[in-house]
Amino acid sequence: MMIERIEKTKIMHRVVRHNGVLYIGGLIADDCDGGMGSQTRQICAKLDKLLATAGSDKTKLLSATLYVTDIDAKAEMNEAWLEWLDGTDLPARATIGVATLGGPTVKIEIVVTAAATE
Repeated sequence: MMIERIEKTKIMHRVVRHNGVLYIGGLIADDCDGGMGSQTRQICAKLDKLLATAGSDKTKLLSATLYVTDIDAKAEMNEAWLEWLDGTDLPARATIGVATLGGPTVKIEIVVTAAATE
């Protein structure tokens, strides 16, 4: 049973690969001054890079959990999300409203699993 860990931070690895599945930890935007759409787009760009680093891409997403601090901004988040995915190859998804995400300007954090390209 091989476990590969990719891109270590102080508290976690951003990606863990096991049995053909990529687990990508919670990602937030680098610039949290923007609104929900801006932050979602930034995270999606990070996901593109991490998936490519791990040898996969967004068409292989299996599931996504989106944690948001303002559920009323869900439409703005969905617009950015669907722009990124082109409305195709959509993963199973849950959006969960939370009180805070570690800072007053952080509006969204995304966790995904994806199939690894063998």
